[in-house]
Amino acid sequence: MPNSLFAPDFQAVLDQAVNPPSAASAAFPSPEDWRDRWIYFLMVDRFNNRSAPPQHNPFDDPGFFGFQGGKFSGVQQQLRYIKKLGAGAIWLSPVLKNLPFDQGAYHGYGIHDFLRAEPRFADNPARADDELRQLVDAAHQEDLLVIFDIVLNHTGDAFAYQCDPSDQTCIKNNGAQASFHLQAQQIRWRDETGTARPEFPDIALIPNAPLNALVWPSELHQNKFFRRQGNPNGDDTIGDFSVLKQMMTADPDLQRFLIRAYQYVIARFDVDGFRIDTLRYLKGDLARLFGNSIREFALSIGKKNFFTFGEVFDQNAEEDIARFIGRNTGDVSELVGVDAALDYPLFNNLKPVVKGFAPPSILGDMFHRRKLIERDVLSSHGDATRYFVTFLDNHDVKERIRFVDPNGAAEFDGQVTLAVACLYSLPGVPCLYYGTEQGLHGRGSDPAVREALWGGPGFNEGSTFYSEIQKIAKVRSQQAALRYGRFYFRPVSGDGTNFGISGFPQGVLTFSRILNDQEVLVVANTNTTQRQELDVIVDIQLSSEGDRFAALYSNQARPAAPGPVRSIAQGSATVHEVDGSLGQGPLHVVHVKLNPLEVQILRRRPV
Repeated sequence: MPNSLFAPDFQAVLDQAVNPPSAASAAFPSPEDWRDRWIYFLMVDRFNNRSAPPQHNPFDDPGFFGFQGGKFSGVQQQLRYIKKLGAGAIWLSPVLKNLPFDQGAYHGYGIHDFLRAEPRFADNPARADDELRQLVDAAHQEDLLVIFDIVLNHTGDAFAYQCDPSDQTCIKNNGAQASFHLQAQQIRWRDETGTARPEFPDIALIPNAPLNALVWPSELHQNKFFRRQGNPNGDDTIGDFSVLKQMMTADPDLQRFLIRAYQYVIARFDVDGFRIDTLRYLKGDLARLFGNSIREFALSIGKKNFFTFGEVFDQNAEEDIARFIGRNTGDVSELVGVDAALDYPLFNNLKPVVKGFAPPSILGDMFHRRKLIERDVLSSHGDATRYFVTFLDNHDVKERIRFVDPNGAAEFDGQVTLAVACLYSLPGVPCLYYGTEQGLHGRGSDPAVREALWGGPGFNEGSTFYSEIQKIAKVRSQQAALRYGRFYFRPVSGDGTNFGISGFPQGVLTFSRILNDQEVLVVANTNTTQRQELDVIVDIQLSSEGDRFAALYSNQARPAAPGPVRSIAQGSATVHEVDGSLGQGPLHVVHVKLNPLEVQILRRRPV
């Protein structure tokens, strides 16, 4: 296994990827369109171990921050389960090697060796690289693409600060963290036991550099590549990420080395995409350089649609996404960076809507604002916003989409299927967090939403959530409009005269996806107790009076059929559009009846 980016065994992996010796060894091809492949996101340590129970009980302890024992082979064992659910890709939490002495690195985000797989995720730690490749190959045999979660911003707790006597933060943490300093501080690199060694102030001068410590490959053995200024103060993008040490990502040499390392990862493991952690923290235009360089390398080995998407997790996510993905049409540079982003703006709005805490109109406002902010941003796919990776929850948000009352009542379970149906019908590439299909409902901390699935409900294909998500996924796969179609919010009316986007909490969310001559209409009643009857506008060019819409999916056993399309004459109604404009008709509408927490996906019946 290579320790250097320019070692012969490193170069041999790249050469074989570019010029495969046989068709069987060629890179797995990219999909034509990632919107055809919704993503199943799992944490490797918390997903499955085929030969042992979780190391800690209960499986969902909200205060447990250690390894539970999930393995690559455990994921491989359940690939068919994921495929049968309907997924087209899996996103794995970071799989590269973390510091062996760090017992809290189960999440994988403290990478210290950018060329090796994590031995603790392997049945045979000495063969971790081979076992990871076997997992990827097995996924490809199931027609599942594989996305690696990667880190560019920081590395693990590879060194300790030499504490200033006045720095109580540093003293309290034994140098693992420090208060912010304007200049780089003196440090002590850790050895393979995790001990900070006073005689190791400079990584370049450490004799017999241990492979289970420091940061690898060897080209990263330069102190200048690490910020060494402690925790942020003010600008949260400058400084360490808790004990994870920030790198100087504006350094051109570091950029070149990180890009080359991840090109090797693509070649060695035949991965199909990267989710890039902490994207907005990157400096020196690295996001653009990395996205473009990875795309070009992937093209050179036959992956014509390698997918990169980044995490932009802050209060100004929409604006920051526009800065970090694709390229602005006004830019001088011709380089196109990262393809897309995790859709935190949608998460921040869709979740409170489906929970009944906010009116559906905030979603209309969000998409209208997005249109204005992102209109000059292009990705390698064209309009970047069509490929945003959308989600309802994940490992970072400390609360799953399902809420179970402390007394055990499951009266809000309809919110889960309602939310998934909306998510899979909205623009973007949907992503489902592992365990949603088994009804996990952790909340309150990071470990609370990182449950050891195999120690709890396991992989029951007969669970209600599993079967309902299967049905929703099937509708998405059968309806091209839900993947590629134009997107419109649909005003509703309770009196047949005054139409607008529902403007009160626990309202009805309504939107259409239109592709060519087909309209798919989604109507979702977020009220937890009240039935709703409403008129919903449909496309007047694609419908005729008397046409019928039929339910492709409902999360209720006996959904009420919508009424026939009827006309409302010009001047007989007032329509408040999303952009603030007013319309007077003429209109075509359908009348829908929805039970509490009911969602229907509707399509006009063929004539």
